[in-house]
Amino acid sequence: MPQPENYHEQLLQRYLDGQCSREELDELFAYLDTSGSKRSLLTAMQQEFERVMTEDHDVPEAISNRIETRLLQDISRNKVVPMRRFRYGKWSAAAAVAILLSTAAVFYISRRPVAPQLAQQHTIQVGSPGSNKAQLTLSDGSVVTLDSTGNQVFRQGDITVQQHNGQLLYPITAGPSSIVNYNLLAVPRGGQFNVVLPDGSRVWLNAASSLRYPTAFPADNRTVEIKGQAYFEIKPIPGQPFIVKVNNTEVQVLGTSFDIMAYADEPVTRTTLIQGAVKVKSGDNEGYLRPGQAAVVNNGTGSLSVQPADLWETTAWRTGFFNFENASLGSILRQLSRWYDVEADYQSIPTDNRLGGYINRNLPLQQLLPMLENDSVKLKLEGRTIKVILTR
Repeated sequence: MPQPENYHEQLLQRYLDGQCSREELDELFAYLDTSGSKRSLLTAMQQEFERVMTEDHDVPEAISNRIETRLLQDISRNKVVPMRRFRYGKWSAAAAVAILLSTAAVFYISRRPVAPQLAQQHTIQVGSPGSNKAQLTLSDGSVVTLDSTGNQVFRQGDITVQQHNGQLLYPITAGPSSIVNYNLLAVPRGGQFNVVLPDGSRVWLNAASSLRYPTAFPADNRTVEIKGQAYFEIKPIPGQPFIVKVNNTEVQVLGTSFDIMAYADEPVTRTTLIQGAVKVKSGDNEGYLRPGQAAVVNNGTGSLSVQPADLWETTAWRTGFFNFENASLGSILRQLSRWYDVEADYQSIPTDNRLGGYINRNLPLQQLLPMLENDSVKLKLEGRTIKVILTR
């Protein structure tokens, strides 16, 4: 039986509606791989895009999830796909077609201030991305250098610590210890590292961050201190709460996953709960978080508020991505400065320039900077400084 003229457009719509069989799905993707197959679907995409641009509604959850799943399968490539995002973070159907036709590091055009047109990428390798590296200061003051390729074993008293590639492993202790010695794991700008603590909990440190912790926890608590940004997966131990001290804030947990962002050059300290439950205390203020919420502490006033959180935006760094959600250019440049170990000239940054999207953190800086430009702002890497050039 001959196929109707718009058969593949119908097949695409069935995919968006969640009605494709396994055979139809295979057929759709096989068609997308053939030469000249995309012209009609591009037309359909344009029509759909123009339709949804005039409407103000959310894409259904099921469609959003299918689109995001397809996106994350291919997002590690370096091509750029212009996209649009709707309120509450739901993907448009038009964006789904764009993902199917050409997927990878993604920028979207926001409904808020207009995001820039994306510039062509270059291949010059300037400003290498960060890597697994850190310095570990032991309780006796000696320093051990850690990197992505090292495999080493060293002793502290009765404790044997192992480094395997980008991870530090402490032996899981059978019970609490009366002797408390502290280690300091410091990750420089342009680095990241993770550690398995003596209780089996795991911590990932972002660039320009540090974690101070005991080599064995005492009986009544498990207290650590951080600077910068860290993601925690805490092993639950009844009667031995896990406490994170950061700036003037204290986060108390029993067993949970959460992220803390507390850089000195950021205006707030943000604790985002992924799973479980935590209590955040700042001075006389405290707040209890449910999964999907963030406690935001103003570093100047100490005020605390509980807000909804975008979990993908918060944890993207741990999976190898930048995720910008209506972010100011200044905020973006601060992230780039830490990861690429460069400086940024902030004096001339316009405050109303907002951007959003996903970018692979493994891209060289010289390839990434053009993505942030528009008609009025250009970015140039001079030595180890990102210069902001206003063109009008």
